[in-house]
Amino acid sequence: MMDYNKDTGSYLSLFAALSYGIASMAMVFINKAVLMQYAQSMTLLTLQQLATTLLIHFARVMGYTKATGFNVETAKRLILVSLFYNANVAFALASLKGVNIPMYIAIKRLTPLAVLVAGYFSGKGIPTIQVTLSVILTAAGVIIAALGDFSFDLFGYGMAFTSVFFQTMYLVLVERSGAEDGLSSVEIMFYNSILSVPFLLFLIIATGEFPDSLSILFAKSTSLSFLVILILSLVMGIILNYTMFLCTVVNSALTTTIVGVLKGVGSTVCVKLCFLMIFSCVNCR
Repeated sequence: MMDYNKDTGSYLSLFAALSYGIASMAMVFINKAVLMQYAQSMTLLTLQQLATTLLIHFARVMGYTKATGFNVETAKRLILVSLFYNANVAFALASLKGVNIPMYIAIKRLTPLAVLVAGYFSGKGIPTIQVTLSVILTAAGVIIAALGDFSFDLFGYGMAFTSVFFQTMYLVLVERSGAEDGLSSVEIMFYNSILSVPFLLFLIIATGEFPDSLSILFAKSTSLSFLVILILSLVMGIILNYTMFLCTVVNSALTTTIVGVLKGVGSTVCVKLCFLMIFSCVNCR
């Protein structure tokens, strides 16, 4: 029985990591397809959180999940998770105004190092030498890339590093909530989506998306292709958040960030393969 449980735990850990990596890669391309037609990113994120809240609520009412209903005391314990989660999004978007996308991706790869340091100071200790060295080498690569960035923007870099800090904090808190409070990934996702909505509504107003974002959304809703992509984005947003929280609870915050780094590599490879296929097709003609 002990061996069976051990094997089951190993398979679950591997499944959580792989599913998060695949969902994260897929979300990059799906969000890109949506944002090419609907550039209101904060409104899109708000819709994803609302869809998550409604789905989990109805699943709980119909008995498809054992997640408990909304509890004020639990919400108070998870308010920082939601705050850091949305602060990460806000600062990430702000950083893109001054940092090019390749450098933004590179800076975000510092997150595993930040999680490793945060884990050490929170009493988790240091991981294996192999893991530690791989994280340090990744960080060293980011520093080398930054030194070669001639379009250095202090504001953009500041926002990006702040985003890394908030991402680190919410992943560490998610890991602690699963371990100490006994909350499942579905429950953490449910509270995070509910608590995120007020903050996101504020961001929509602060960024000037509202009320134009709603009128644009209604205008584009007459297009079947746009609706299909939008619904796919909402579904994938739910899957992405679920797999991210599952990977963090089942494995660790460090594992989640490392999978995120590998996702960036995989996305880059996929993009290059697509360009090669298109280039080959053009040459064939």
